[in-house]
Amino acid sequence: MNPPVLELSRLSKTFRPRDAMPLRAVDDVSLHIERGECVALVGESGSGKSTLARLALRLIAPDSGTVRLQGRSLMQFSPQALRAARLMMQPIFQDPAASFNPRRTVRAILSQVLVQAGATSVGDEQLSALLARVELRPARDYLNRYPHELSGGQRQRLAIARAIAPQPAVIIADEPLSGADVSIRAQILNLLVDLQRDFGVAYLLITHDMLVARAFSHRVAVMYRGRIIEEGSTGEVLAAPRHPYTQNLIAAVQSLDPPFAHDVPAPVDNRSGNPCNAATGDRAPALRT
Repeated sequence: MNPPVLELSRLSKTFRPRDAMPLRAVDDVSLHIERGECVALVGESGSGKSTLARLALRLIAPDSGTVRLQGRSLMQFSPQALRAARLMMQPIFQDPAASFNPRRTVRAILSQVLVQAGATSVGDEQLSALLARVELRPARDYLNRYPHELSGGQRQRLAIARAIAPQPAVIIADEPLSGADVSIRAQILNLLVDLQRDFGVAYLLITHDMLVARAFSHRVAVMYRGRIIEEGSTGEVLAAPRHPYTQNLIAAVQSLDPPFAHDVPAPVDNRSGNPCNAATGDRAPALRT
């Protein structure tokens, strides 16, 4: 039996500011993600979601616990080995503009990650195909642009293109829709589902929005004050939440029928090769046409 793509085991992290009380941001958290699965990590701002993402990416070191990628513990990796491992778990950040070097063109941004992944040469045709895959067309028109010359939605698509370029096993997306309007959110969710279908990539989707979790994820983990207080299939958690905090999150949503939900295909269960209805856990009849 194959190990989980990403496995977080009993991770803890406490920040100790000079002039403030220590903050236990992540407290003994365990979570796993299987191949081709989308797990939504849901909670309010300050619950520890982004800190957990940084721990998973090994951008910060935990006080205790283990991160395993495809069965390999990353805790003892050398800096060089860790850089190579990170190619297999790519981030998509909340603010894509802040994650790009403003002095680099789109061509340079994408070429850099492909070279890091082992490409000996990178041509415009390869880069154009990557941009077209995230629906930035005509692709060649974007190669010489800088990030500030793109709209917010275009920058998020560029961030997704950069993330999928090294063909990772898992993408960790931290609030990738928070700055987008309703129409763009549907487009980005559609794109992420399509990429999951085509490449079998797994997602850890960090969001405060139960509607996004409902539209996109197979499983939901609810985080509160640094701990995961509830976890289960999306349908189970939304239909019968057990913890009062989860109940309050759902009650705060006026409707679990967002305007973009009908435009988003069900997430794909790549273990079976079929779409999966996240809201019920059943296989969906088809993706959108």
